[in-house]
Amino acid sequence: MAHIEKEIVETMPESTFASEHSQRLKQLTTFSELGKAITSTLDLKEILNIVMEKVSELLQPKNWSLLLVDDEKNELSFEIAVGEGADKIKNLRVKVGEGIAGWVAKERTPLLVPDVNKDPRFCKKVDESSKFTTKSIIAVPLKSREKCLGVIELINKMSEPGGFKEEDLLVLTTLADYTAIAIENAKFFQKIQELTITDDLTKLYNARHLYRFLDYEVERAKRYNSNLAMIFIDLDKFKEVNDAHGHLMGSKLLTEISKLISNGLRKVNIACRYGGDEFVIVMPQTSKQQAYQIAEKLRIRIAKHIFLQDDGLNLHLTASFGVASIPDDAHEGSQLIQMADQAMYRVKNKLRNAVEMA
Repeated sequence: MAHIEKEIVETMPESTFASEHSQRLKQLTTFSELGKAITSTLDLKEILNIVMEKVSELLQPKNWSLLLVDDEKNELSFEIAVGEGADKIKNLRVKVGEGIAGWVAKERTPLLVPDVNKDPRFCKKVDESSKFTTKSIIAVPLKSREKCLGVIELINKMSEPGGFKEEDLLVLTTLADYTAIAIENAKFFQKIQELTITDDLTKLYNARHLYRFLDYEVERAKRYNSNLAMIFIDLDKFKEVNDAHGHLMGSKLLTEISKLISNGLRKVNIACRYGGDEFVIVMPQTSKQQAYQIAEKLRIRIAKHIFLQDDGLNLHLTASFGVASIPDDAHEGSQLIQMADQAMYRVKNKLRNAVEMA
């Protein structure tokens, strides 16, 4: 056996041997760098970008993407997509089981497809959206504890017209093992962070996060001489719902209200459960008048909504709103809350179901 190995090495061209040695060294260096990088951060976006940068360097795909599994919808979403037409597929979703990536996610098995035209699992949906022509694919699952977190998919190898090889699949699978552990750690950390700043019932931010967010945004508004608006919301006669239908129904109603409040908000805005049946919306770079208009639209949406339909109650509810802003009404966060709260109570003391500005 040793004699045969010696013969193979002796007959192997020196340039080929050097090239393979160089490639092995590059792979080991990449694994080492990746291991250090993904254990140095718990930020999910940063981890994913590090991984895909290393994958791109080592395996040289023309296009590549990293998809994460949405367990609730049983779909894969493109968390990262790079290459020709990538901007057109970032909002595209793929069902688990659909196409190559969907098959890999469902079966939790790595897959090499040298020619997609000969594989019935290939789906043209992504190509049609991106206007890109897929020839060969390697896709591997991101597995942790037998659960698929996502899929790394590489398309059309640049340096080799014949497409990807089994060796590429093995390298990508090893990289995916590193990545899956890092993703799970990042998600766990993210979950812990969310638990400390979100309300258990409504999943909106809690008062602790509100004050932290306000401190930051007040300073920013002062520095850049910009507006910071707040809407304070209190549900009308909510106690009557609890008294008539019980606290469980009251809790369900608060969950429905929270969805109405958060729907349609800009990413820079935050909605918080301030306490009981009180809610606060904070809107950076928003004038007092703009906040008033947003509050009025929300007031109408709540008044028109039929609550607890699934429970057969079909309830109607209204809310009272107070609007205040920096610099018009306040200069500090606590003062802003106070002014918006006072405006809301003026509504409460009149007819309810209205919006009033500080």
